[in-house]
Amino acid sequence: MKKIIRFFWFCSGAHIGTLKKYPLEHNKYVGIGATIFFTALFASLSGGYAMYFVFNGSPFAVGFAILFGLIWGTAIFNMDRYIVSSIDKQGTTNQQILQASPRILLAIMIGIVISRPLELKIFDKEIRQKLKTAYLKGQHRKIDTLQKTYMQKYAMELGKNTDLKKEKDSLEKDINRSRFQLNQEVFGDKTNQTSGVVGYGTYAKQKQTILQEKQDRLKTVTDNEAKMEQYLSARKDYEGLNNIRLFSEHQLDSLSNVAGFSDRNWALGQLSYNENGTRDLDTYLAESFISYLFILFECLPVFVKLMSPKGPYDVAVSKISEADEHYAERDKERNIQVTDNVYDHHLGTDIEKHKKIITAQSDYDLERHNYD
Repeated sequence: MKKIIRFFWFCSGAHIGTLKKYPLEHNKYVGIGATIFFTALFASLSGGYAMYFVFNGSPFAVGFAILFGLIWGTAIFNMDRYIVSSIDKQGTTNQQILQASPRILLAIMIGIVISRPLELKIFDKEIRQKLKTAYLKGQHRKIDTLQKTYMQKYAMELGKNTDLKKEKDSLEKDINRSRFQLNQEVFGDKTNQTSGVVGYGTYAKQKQTILQEKQDRLKTVTDNEAKMEQYLSARKDYEGLNNIRLFSEHQLDSLSNVAGFSDRNWALGQLSYNENGTRDLDTYLAESFISYLFILFECLPVFVKLMSPKGPYDVAVSKISEADEHYAERDKERNIQVTDNVYDHHLGTDIEKHKKIITAQSDYDLERHNYD
């Protein structure tokens, strides 16, 4: 238990040796340290989950996710620990708030970054469904675009093919009508179009000739239509229309499983909107609640440090800081004095040395002059 308490003290950024002397402050810094630790833990899970989707499909995805999660969690832990430990309780309330405001903004940004990957996991099913719908719509749009391009590019050929189909239908109707009239003529049925004479006579032969012409024309039109259909089918293959199909349910599942972080993040943003573009209030509130929860959780150590009154530990740390500053000043004075004395000693030594050199040179010059 003592090791856990000391660990949370370390997480809070407190000076453990000083904090031990003031038992009333122990629980406060255990709470602050635990909040910082669990924030870093959530950050590690969040970062690892995000990195897993970045390398999704790779055999090393899990290893990369664990490694990045540990690094990211350690970075957040160090930052939170610095933010809390750097708040000075010696100033007024307004001064403390002003001092902590940049740290609060930084904590808000960290909370947003932490919450997003975890939101992706929480709304995983809804995100998959949204991605399936988006992929299916995208495939529809792709097919529609290709179809529209094809229709514009081969408008003349398509028009000719349509005319051939209309002519073919018209000829088939005429042939059926002419064949019926020929039968009436042969069997002697009297109508406005037949003579009423039984047998294969002159009128029957005329109708047979007309029927044969129409059948020959129908064969020509049918052959031309088949050639045009073959040409248009080849053009569809060339333009890619025959190769593109709507995704099956299995394909949609596979695509949503391998979707990257960017696609999933986009889908999460789209969950708060309905199909008609209006805001889906329930989903929006759920996403906002999770984001605000992590932001509050990230800011909580700073708020606890700000709201807590100045305790004996804060006073002791302040006094130790003042003593350290005083020691630093005195140490500076000592170093200056030592430097001055050493410099003076070197200066005196150099002076004596130069005096001896000058004296020796003068004696030498004098002796040489006497010799000359």
